[in-house]
Amino acid sequence: MTGEFTITDVKAYATSFPLPKEGNVRLGIGRAVKKDAVVVKVTTAGGLVGWGESHHARAPSTIARLVETTLRMLVVGEDACDVQGIWRKIYIKQLASHGLGAGTAMAMSGIDMALWDIRGKATGWPLYRLLGGKSRPVAAYAGGISLGFQPPAELVDEARTHLEAGYKAVKLRLGDNPRDDLARVAAIRRAFGDELVILTDANIGYSVADARAVMPGLDASGVAWLEEPFPAHDYRSYREAKAFGRVPLAAGENHYTRFEFSRLIDEGIVTILQPDLSKTGGVTEVMKIAAMASAHKLPVHPHTSMTGLNMAASIHVLAALDDPGYFEGDVSKNNLFRDTMVSPAPYTVDTGGNVHPLEGPGLGLEFNDDFLIAPPGIEGPSYV
Repeated sequence: MTGEFTITDVKAYATSFPLPKEGNVRLGIGRAVKKDAVVVKVTTAGGLVGWGESHHARAPSTIARLVETTLRMLVVGEDACDVQGIWRKIYIKQLASHGLGAGTAMAMSGIDMALWDIRGKATGWPLYRLLGGKSRPVAAYAGGISLGFQPPAELVDEARTHLEAGYKAVKLRLGDNPRDDLARVAAIRRAFGDELVILTDANIGYSVADARAVMPGLDASGVAWLEEPFPAHDYRSYREAKAFGRVPLAAGENHYTRFEFSRLIDEGIVTILQPDLSKTGGVTEVMKIAAMASAHKLPVHPHTSMTGLNMAASIHVLAALDDPGYFEGDVSKNNLFRDTMVSPAPYTVDTGGNVHPLEGPGLGLEFNDDFLIAPPGIEGPSYV
């Protein structure tokens, strides 16, 4: 086909920057040593440019290469407005059979997000309006790669800075060991009282025995959820752990497409759903996941990836849902992907602990092209 909305090019940029050795955050999966991202740029014949983020999969050059080869060949020449048709084409030709599974889901997520950015720029509408939503406050919690394994007093000091910034909820990292994990949670509860919403994330760091030891203590501290104590595929451990306490179990950032979420919902074990727009198939797929969740009275709390692109898009999506969950605010220190890659700031937290969607067309962001020149992708693991 030809026309101003015909896709003429798709590019992907693997980009990274190292984290300082001192003071970087230790989590259940190790100590963070760098931040990675894959930025996707889609261009149309009429000159419209859309930006999206594919999750780096801890192998950013691999995801970028997949976008620029196989997926580019499937997408170039298609109508950028046909987000459903492009999603289905990639699904049929690449994802559904023999096609790198999760890697393809992540790669296509950035393309899909960029297509929605183009649609917004073509109409002059912000993404939340295209999705049927309106500008409204969205509750946020302090998350990202932060609030890790440190002495309780230091953790209290870090949490206090986020509360002073406006947050009413924080997410603490678990997966160290049951004793120290519970000590950190209890210290935060003592310091800030019952009004603070405490969320926790074990980053798949627990055995079933660890979960059995920890969950009664999380109940005693009034924790609102326990996120990913086990790997995404370990449904048996999730089923067993559900009986260990009242704290709801959360998962979804490592589940891909509505088809995996369908099982997650049907299992009836995980009641906090956390799809990531840069991992599970993009804006198009998260809206379908949210519709399924709504039918089961389950809110969606998106996992937020590395850059301001995902952050802004996640708020737009939440503003378009009938039962929105939390936005995961990234309170990690010195995140260049958040602070210098795009403008304006992808979000700000108000005194009520809420964020609001941006009002510019599409994602509402201007991209700093120069940013992609300076920090090339760094090979190797993100955590050690």
